[in-house]
Amino acid sequence: MRSADLQTPALVVDADALEANLAAMATRWPGATLRPHVKAHKTTALAHRQAAHGSPGFTCATIREVEGMVVAGLGTDLLLANEVLDTRRLGALVERGARVTVAVDSPETIQAATTGGVREVLVDVNVGLPRCGCAPSDAGALADAARAHGLTVRGVMGYEGHLQALPDTAERARLTEACMALLLAAHADVGGEVVSGGGTGTSAMNPWVTEMQAGSYALMDSAYAAAGVGYAQALHVLGTVVSVAPPRGEMPGYAVADVGLKALGMDHGNPTIPGSQVWFCSDEHVTFAPAEPVRVGDRVLVVPAHIDPTVALHERMHLVRDDEVLETWPVDLRGW
Repeated sequence: MRSADLQTPALVVDADALEANLAAMATRWPGATLRPHVKAHKTTALAHRQAAHGSPGFTCATIREVEGMVVAGLGTDLLLANEVLDTRRLGALVERGARVTVAVDSPETIQAATTGGVREVLVDVNVGLPRCGCAPSDAGALADAARAHGLTVRGVMGYEGHLQALPDTAERARLTEACMALLLAAHADVGGEVVSGGGTGTSAMNPWVTEMQAGSYALMDSAYAAAGVGYAQALHVLGTVVSVAPPRGEMPGYAVADVGLKALGMDHGNPTIPGSQVWFCSDEHVTFAPAEPVRVGDRVLVVPAHIDPTVALHERMHLVRDDEVLETWPVDLRGW
């Protein structure tokens, strides 16, 4: 199959760019020091590629992702880096031999892990992102409570997510160090061998974690590209030009492709089309001003602004080299 044969919109992944990204991150964070986050691609075939580069453990965002990774034979060491209040499905995986660790930040999440049959936890510490995580000063007491419930506390985790795409590299590095100082202070109270955190945007400037939870580096998006993180854009949403409007009076010419809101994660803004100016997206369409004339039927490569929610909207991705479709991978970790 050629990429020209694909029904659009379609996720296409440049095989060589993907391999270069995986190799570069594995060199920077070798072996178990890299715990790739599968939420960015939700695809076990891609996770197998990451495992082949030496990463035995993975980070997950949902129970469904954990289950799918176990089914795919990738359940050696899975971290669900989110708080959940019903861990029975996870406990069933543990009973079948998978290693599953969950994040806890309260007595309620500790009780949920205990009741559901999960045996290992990380204490989640708020290092500046106002989402989940306990105050650093509360981490030691939570670890004691978890151990009192019979849980093994592997260490701490803290996500400096608010810093990942800061455009000023020096400022990103300075603030990352401040966040990690909070995490290390909590770790001193908690104990354990694990200090988990980080992401693609801070992976080159966070030597304080023992394992890096980067995910977007594999496929990339325009937000991370703008932050200059140093990985190639491997994924595009392939679209087809379905309408072309020539200039009329003061109205410039424009074109419309079939890649709209239902095919793109839009929380980081509009996508980009290389060599063109994107005007706006609607449900099924992107309207753009092309730098060079296009015709109805032409294909365009659209760069999403946020990779994670974009992938979650699609059922499959196609690994391509030049115009040849090498493999088609189901996005098999989507859903709940």
